[in-house]
Amino acid sequence: MALLRRPLLLLLLIVTHQFLQFRIAFGSVNEEGQKQEEFYEELLLKPLPDRKLLTHFHFQSSAPPSTSNGRHHHLFPKAISQLVLKFQVKEMELSFTQGRWNYESWGGFDPIPSSNAKPPGVELWAVFDAPQHLIDALWKNLTHTLSGLFCASINFLESSTAYSAPEWSFPPASGKLRYGTLPREAVCTENLTPWLKLLPCRDKAGISMLLDRPSIYRGFYHSQRLHLTSTGSGSEGMDPGIILEQTLTVVLQPDSQRASLAHASEKHIQRSWSLSSIFGKQISGRCVLAETSNVYFLLDRGLVAELEHIHKENEKSEENVLISEKFWNNPSFELSAKPDRIFIEESSLLSKNASVLYKFEIEKYGESEPFDLGLFWKTPVVWLCQQAPLHANRFLMGSGNERGAIAISLKSTQSSEGFMGSNSNDERCELRVDVFQVVPWYVKVYFHSLQVFVDQQPKAVSDIIEKIHVSPSKDKVSPGVMELVLTLPCSVSSAVLTIEFDKGFLHIDEYPPDANQGFDIPSAIVSFPDFHARMVFLENDSLNKSPLLSKFQEKSPVMSYTEVLLVPLTTPDFSMPYNVITITCTVFALYFGSLLNALRRRVAEEERFLKDKAAKKMDRIPLLLSKLSAKLRGRHLEGPQAPPASSSFINSKSVLKVILIAGLAVYWQYYFS
Repeated sequence: MALLRRPLLLLLLIVTHQFLQFRIAFGSVNEEGQKQEEFYEELLLKPLPDRKLLTHFHFQSSAPPSTSNGRHHHLFPKAISQLVLKFQVKEMELSFTQGRWNYESWGGFDPIPSSNAKPPGVELWAVFDAPQHLIDALWKNLTHTLSGLFCASINFLESSTAYSAPEWSFPPASGKLRYGTLPREAVCTENLTPWLKLLPCRDKAGISMLLDRPSIYRGFYHSQRLHLTSTGSGSEGMDPGIILEQTLTVVLQPDSQRASLAHASEKHIQRSWSLSSIFGKQISGRCVLAETSNVYFLLDRGLVAELEHIHKENEKSEENVLISEKFWNNPSFELSAKPDRIFIEESSLLSKNASVLYKFEIEKYGESEPFDLGLFWKTPVVWLCQQAPLHANRFLMGSGNERGAIAISLKSTQSSEGFMGSNSNDERCELRVDVFQVVPWYVKVYFHSLQVFVDQQPKAVSDIIEKIHVSPSKDKVSPGVMELVLTLPCSVSSAVLTIEFDKGFLHIDEYPPDANQGFDIPSAIVSFPDFHARMVFLENDSLNKSPLLSKFQEKSPVMSYTEVLLVPLTTPDFSMPYNVITITCTVFALYFGSLLNALRRRVAEEERFLKDKAAKKMDRIPLLLSKLSAKLRGRHLEGPQAPPASSSFINSKSVLKVILIAGLAVYWQYYFS
């Protein structure tokens, strides 16, 4: 019987272990049978007009409210949960970006650029659910925590000169919002690795396996973003629910030898690509902890219109081949895998064309049959992405190291007419533009010098600017903040804002190591509150399970970031302090060395040393001869005589040295004082 119990006990342990793994993998279940924590992973692929490819990774983890304070999380990262609870964060967004989003070529009206196109460097903003007098202290502690969590210099934002408090121009603006940027922060794998550790499967399984470091960092643009939202618990004694979104947006250029050989003479041919050729890896299956794991391939409105035009010219048919069963054998392109579902956009404000979205489910793929989506272009295709109503640029004016001016240029993209419809030519039709700009304290802006030019004609500030909020900078205390609301006519072709400034002087300790490179002014934010970027697809049950498609259906304001300005300031000659320090240290070394040598020398030991030295120099033979002659003469042998220098003479010489060195030190101090 004992032998039979052992296999049964072993089998019971194995079953219990498998049950615990299953429970951990799919989250703990409450009394009502609902899952407490969920994780989703998705990837969006989108061709760009300039022969590049947009890859957008989207991961979402959620933890509902709970009554157990400090509970153990199965899927949700515990570090984020502790951060939200300790610093009372209601909403926060952190981004690391290298490069700048090309709004002219890659578009500015889609949900991706509106939400994921970020300024170079680090951008951090947070909304706190705490009293007003505690927000600044919570912000400083939050920056230090994020700095250690993501191995970055985010702690530099703790200074009051590095962050601001927007009132209403920033999209999530409120009285408890803090905003800060570090334009010069370098982005590397040290920031990506902690970001990946927040994922349940990290980069070992699922879609995150494609995150190959060399492939990502050789791209033209990449931005890793972390956005968390704290949902109210609804009752006291409960921890709030948290929704964590992690996105990685990368713009890559496929290197396809097949396309270059087949269409070497074509200038506008799109490069063919596959996941293995871009990232060097394939997807061998989904993450077992993920609720859904999908890959989407998006054809935007401009590309769909061009493909339909090419098909009508070739086939003379009205059939929409993009959604037919033989779409993979299209005259313009060919896909290497068959999609599981096809989504068509419901409506479009700019044109009658709608975007087409192909969905690929990763659940049916594994190590034996990995997923490797490929796209091969057959004919050259030229199209344009959707643009924002106005294209924003910013530049410096003036010369010299004393004064200058900042100019913000807004140029029409001919898209406002499509948004406004027939009312675009009406004189009463207005286009609202919000401008948010933060200027460091050492750039002293004269806000009264603000000028507005519409269609190259000067206009009164009161006629164009509907609302303005200005917070002047304070030296070494706070930066300058300018928030504007512009009301421009819908038929405007260009508008320019100019404002003058003076360059301040910094203390030598305030200069960075590369001060001669210049000082950065963070990017300005230009938003259009009357326009919202969204993509509404046909209603389907699968859309509710996809956080990425649900995000596309939300109304996100159209916004864009301008360039980072580089301002040269007057810098001192940093070699002069070095020379003064070296000369001073040399003089003090000589002074103290001579003084210690004179004070530490002992006369008796020197006399004894000289006697021993003289005794050693005498040979044995002369010594024996001298002893023999002394015995013959009947005299005693005398030892070697000491050197002529007496101890009194040595003592007086040492005293003179000390007096001379002390006199030189007094003269040196008197001369420099």
